[in-house]
Amino acid sequence: MATKSDPNYKIIAENRRARFDYFIESDLEVGIVLTGSEVKSLRTGQSNIAESYASVENGELWLINSHIAAYKQAGVFGHEERRHRKLLVSRKELARLWQAVGREGMTLVPLVMYFNDRGMVKLKIGVAKGKKVADKRETAAKRDWNRQKQRLLKQG
Repeated sequence: MATKSDPNYKIIAENRRARFDYFIESDLEVGIVLTGSEVKSLRTGQSNIAESYASVENGELWLINSHIAAYKQAGVFGHEERRHRKLLVSRKELARLWQAVGREGMTLVPLVMYFNDRGMVKLKIGVAKGKKVADKRETAAKRDWNRQKQRLLKQG
């Protein structure tokens, strides 16, 4: 994966809520099949992956319910904003993901969409298990405690 030190690395969209709502067990960098107007729109930063998810259907991996805003200059040659987008992954990885989703409560959650060091659009997806309400409270309490701890260390 590209690092933030690369000059071409740029985060397009981030799913910040994913780490709060799910236990992320593993993550994977995948490619995504896009049209030209979608890439142009992404370069302007107009996308949302917060309510989207990935699914294995007919032996292929798909990104469902992601939003990429229409590119105004494309005119009639534009794209559908919420279409299913194919994700590019090896057969071995696809089999592993399919098995993970087959287990109880596992889902594929997009974590971040970005341009890598070569200028290609990549998506980082996580194999995740949903959190219960008590787990979410615990996560929030831990986060608050860490914030408070940092404040105390800063003051003293």
